[in-house]
Amino acid sequence: MTKSYDIIIIGAGAAGMMAAVTSAKGGKKVLLLEKLPQIGAKLKATGGGRCNLTNTLKNEDFMAKFGRNGRFMQDALRVFDHKALMEFLKEIGVQTHAPDGFRVFPTSHSSQTIISAFEKEMQRLGIEVLTSQKVQKILHTQNRVTGVQTNDNIFYAHNVIVATGGLGYPTLGAEGDGHEMAKELGHKITELHPAMMPLHTKEKWVENCRADTIAKVELRINIKKHSKLRAEGDLIFTKSGIRGPIVLDAAREITPLLDEYGEVPLLLNLTKGMNEEQITKHLKDEFAKNPHINMSELVTTLLPLALSNELCLLAQIDPQTTYKKISGADRAKLIGLLAWTPLTVIGHDGFKMAMITRGGVDLKEIEPKTMQSKIIEGLYFCGEIMNLDGPCGGYNLQWSFASGYLAGQITDVTHK
Repeated sequence: MTKSYDIIIIGAGAAGMMAAVTSAKGGKKVLLLEKLPQIGAKLKATGGGRCNLTNTLKNEDFMAKFGRNGRFMQDALRVFDHKALMEFLKEIGVQTHAPDGFRVFPTSHSSQTIISAFEKEMQRLGIEVLTSQKVQKILHTQNRVTGVQTNDNIFYAHNVIVATGGLGYPTLGAEGDGHEMAKELGHKITELHPAMMPLHTKEKWVENCRADTIAKVELRINIKKHSKLRAEGDLIFTKSGIRGPIVLDAAREITPLLDEYGEVPLLLNLTKGMNEEQITKHLKDEFAKNPHINMSELVTTLLPLALSNELCLLAQIDPQTTYKKISGADRAKLIGLLAWTPLTVIGHDGFKMAMITRGGVDLKEIEPKTMQSKIIEGLYFCGEIMNLDGPCGGYNLQWSFASGYLAGQITDVTHK
């Protein structure tokens, strides 16, 4: 027996589930297909399972964080911003809060709460959810979708929403199949880069500083053409490089540059924004309090011990010597390093460590008011499959929910 639906959604992540619920609320017969044995796998891993859903920024500021493509989400955020998301979640039984006034979480701080609520709501609305169904092909006539072919079935619908995500988290099913399907239907896929991930550095001294988190670091890309690219946040040194919130944010800018330049020089202010003049005064004041203090101890008034030692050695200063015994040139070199510590990014672990993907279906080929393809009728996109990615802090999940909501507003379910 041929199975027909008003709308078929490929991918049961945040965007796909939201599209399914929105479509079904509009009275549509909906089929949600997921290739993994369970729904919401990537959502479960988000934010270490705590699920930072969105944030409280105003729409204009929110869009600005996505760079030049941010304006594309104007229509989606107009109808489904963070307030609308929180209200929607409340309606399906999920209480949310913003403990720091910015990042919004479920009060349970568990992504399973979100997945369970969506499961219950989809059941209530009569949405057919089929797992372990890998879509191999989107069926279409010359200019209109007609359904999908999975590993063992064909399902028919005149509207198909692709919510397959990007290439991040391949262990959770990401393999770029949505990009391939979009390409087959004539869509352009921009260059794909792993984003939101740890980075490897050329400098080996970082390995000795793994014990501490450095708060309120400022990171700049030290390439003249890209000097405006900056990030702020906490930094953690690793055996082979750097990680932490600041690195996750900066990685989306750095990975494309690595492909272009081979290595990317960075400058890091590790001293909470202090400049050379302020650092000089601070060291002089601390030395005046204790003239017998050695250089390593003196620098620990600003930074952890292991890092203090490494920066002294970088400045070719014996950490055990005293402030008075070092030359003016060496002192200036150390102060320069404290103000801006250089590091060189030389690589990363690829998509296996990436939380999101930079790049995707070209936004010029998608109608922002509906999320419908400009190339083929009845084809819609939502979430990370599109060429739009933001930093840490609930940006990407909010976009997934908002675009899923907008894509699910399909009114025309008949074949023209």
